[in-house]
Amino acid sequence: MSTPLAPNKGKNLDIVAGGARYLRLPIKTRLIEFGDDLFELLVDYVEPHLQQDDMLFVSEKIVCITQGRIIHRDDVQTSWLARLLSGKVRNHVGTEKFRGFGHGTPPAMQLLIEEAGYPRTIFAAFISALTRPLGIKGAFYYLVGKQAKSIDCPMSFTLEQFKDYAKRAPENPNGVARKISSRFGVETVIVDANYRGAFSLGKSTRAITEKFIQELLRDTPAGQDSEMTPFFIIRKAG
Repeated sequence: MSTPLAPNKGKNLDIVAGGARYLRLPIKTRLIEFGDDLFELLVDYVEPHLQQDDMLFVSEKIVCITQGRIIHRDDVQTSWLARLLSGKVRNHVGTEKFRGFGHGTPPAMQLLIEEAGYPRTIFAAFISALTRPLGIKGAFYYLVGKQAKSIDCPMSFTLEQFKDYAKRAPENPNGVARKISSRFGVETVIVDANYRGAFSLGKSTRAITEKFIQELLRDTPAGQDSEMTPFFIIRKAG
């Protein structure tokens, strides 16, 4: 028999989304390591809890780790463009609004550039420079795309073994979601969720909308620290 699932500290188990109430059941794992296999983790930790009509949300971070899509900061060869653009990122260092450096470090910005491409990145930066003075925010990240936006910088407040690593975007997230769905019989979303909000990088079905995902994860139930809950089962309450 599977053990009961409890919410992370300070989070609620249930939430209203799309006009209905859902349970967000976090799956706690051991410390994920380099070389771990995503599907073996799903078999060990998630499959015992699954029920008919469940949905499965998978953190894009664990997909990246199991795909080997993380890189040590010292191994990233930063360009002049990465150094220039990272200095323009507003991350509110030293204030209560600070939640991390985002792409405000040259290694993370370099990975973003490599994901989006130099022409697209330069175009996005140009449009952002024109629109920001008009009070229009987010143009840069909208134009570089979700894959590039999902890249993370090394962070001191993450798990110790990953604090010096930057994370690339996951490879073929739609394909990963469809493969998980086919193997385990539940619709699956590869999701990037943080204090800024949540969005999908890959889905097994288009029926799960971005609005629904944002409503479900608006309080970041997986946390942003050392919770080790990279999988969430979404189950209709009642």
